[in-house]
Order: sequence, then C-alpha cells, then structure tokens
Amino acid sequence: MCEKPRRLPDWQRRLVDYLGASVRQPFKEGVHDCALFLAGGVEAMTGVDYAEPYRGRYRTTPGGLRILRRDGFEDHVALAAHHLKEKPVAFGCPGDGAAVPTRDGLALGIVQGESIYLLMPDRLALAPLLSATRVFEV
Repeated sequence: MCEKPRRLPDWQRRLVDYLGASVRQPFKEGVHDCALFLAGGVEAMTGVDYAEPYRGRYRTTPGGLRILRRDGFEDHVALAAHHLKEKPVAFGCPGDGAAVPTRDGLALGIVQGESIYLLMPDRLALAPLLSATRVFEV
C-alpha cells in the first residue's frame, strides 16, 4: 500500500468547491466518471491525484478496466484500495471514499455525513453510508 495522503488544512472548503464543480461537469468515461470522481475528491483534499496515470486514457468502462488490469488492479475499487487505507463502513467520515453497489456494479463515491455522494451518468446522487460495502480513509 502507498503512503496515505494527508488532508490539507483547508480540505473542507476545497472539497465543497470540488463537489460544486462536479455537479456542473457532465459524466464522461475517462474524464469524469465515478472512479475519477473519488480520485478528484482526494486530489482536492490532499493535492495528490492517484488516478493521474489513467485520466483521459480510456473512453469506455471496458477500456478503463483493461488499462487497470495491465497495471495489476482488478478494477477501480482495487486502485482506490491500493492508495487509501480501508476502514469499517460505520466509521466513514466526511471526505472518505466509499464503494457502493449500483445496478451497474460498484460505484465509488465520497462520504458526506450519513450519506455518500455518487456520480451517476445523469446526476450527482446520494446513497446511505451504510449501503457501502467498503470505505477508504482519506
């Protein structure tokens, strides 16, 4: 596991700004999808973009998975788990990452209190924290 990034002193404001900008940006595989949504939140809070090597390198989910697997990751959740320390779901804190089951598979989101922000193809959605299968400390 890589060293855990540390949150910047103004991480809360930076996260709010990032979430506000995310709402206005259209969903696009390889540019602004659920995997890059969480990674962008981590970057906003810490200044570290663990997904930088993957941004803009794929246009479909299968294409993204192909690139991740070449690098030794099963999927986008495994990439997050490699860079962020896992902790119990019930201890998820604002700004932490979360993996949430959706009809399209596991989506990565950002914890906000008792909810998780999820970037969906048509909107920013909320899911209950306890619907997460995994939580990653940021």
